[in-house]
Amino acid sequence: MPSQRVLTQPELNRALLARQLLLERVRLPIPRALERMCGLQDQYAPSGYIGLWTRLDGFHRADLTHALERRAVIQATLMRATIHLVSRRDFWPITTAIDEPLREWWFRATKRRPEEDRLRAIDARGRSLLAHGPKRKKEILESLGISASDFVGVGFWTPLVRVPPSGTWENRRADLYGLAEEWVGPRDSTADEGRALLIRRYHAAFGPASRSDVATFTGLPLTTIDEVTERLPLRTFETDNGDKLLDVRGAPLPPADISAPVRFLPTFDATMLVHARRTQILPERYRPLIFSTKTPQSIGTFLVDGQVAGTWRSEGGRVTPSPFEPLPRTVRREVEQEAAALAAFIA
Repeated sequence: MPSQRVLTQPELNRALLARQLLLERVRLPIPRALERMCGLQDQYAPSGYIGLWTRLDGFHRADLTHALERRAVIQATLMRATIHLVSRRDFWPITTAIDEPLREWWFRATKRRPEEDRLRAIDARGRSLLAHGPKRKKEILESLGISASDFVGVGFWTPLVRVPPSGTWENRRADLYGLAEEWVGPRDSTADEGRALLIRRYHAAFGPASRSDVATFTGLPLTTIDEVTERLPLRTFETDNGDKLLDVRGAPLPPADISAPVRFLPTFDATMLVHARRTQILPERYRPLIFSTKTPQSIGTFLVDGQVAGTWRSEGGRVTPSPFEPLPRTVRREVEQEAAALAAFIA
């Protein structure tokens, strides 16, 4: 048996940047870009817009709003029970893949399994209510006569979407809910098909990756991931400490020394999360500055040479970067230019 190719941390970093469209801005339709990225986390509505602006050439804010209105892009609670933007084509496969594992995780985490029958009843009543059209969260709570803590029952077995204009740049609170089968169309994927697609999407967007990385991002059990990956035509690598990594064939693996431009990222960009630790896009010494109990909403960051080098804030029509360490003059100029471009986009 030939030995597996060993990938260094710098090579894994460049692979992530290439797959997340952070080595160069590209011209892609928004749905195709989201498929390349395995969706885009969108807990705070402007994050989706900024995340696409930093990756797509010629992107304008109205482009995403129109894609949501045309239903080419769907906004819903998906992986890790967080709001994501995905293409219409990917919505049902991903939803079907994570549906049961997400419920099981929630019951274990909250210890509310004894309330399952009551929550099922709330879900059925919510489905009947939303059959008449999308409703705001406040209206749903009042119509069903339930507390905010029981709102989780609404859509727990019936997939919902966040309907525009909510969850857009102009109307940032994503609290207008509709039935997925009404907004997207009938369910068109089995759980097996969805899990295979989701795992392929993950590796294409974040790989090469370990099975535990896939589990952390998708919420799928390791046994399920193993069953699916055995059927997929994947290639195998190793890290320099001997960990096994899987990857889809044909995905980019740029050389470690390829140049990486300055890029500004929004809050909760998925490249910052723990599943991508192997790439060190977020150096561990800076992680507490980005994710902590004092900043549960995360912080916007900027990359220098493929790694987080500071944070940024938007105020008074300006984007102000705050580097963690002094930057060379040429790098500082590039950061300032990118900050000015982001300020123009936000304005």
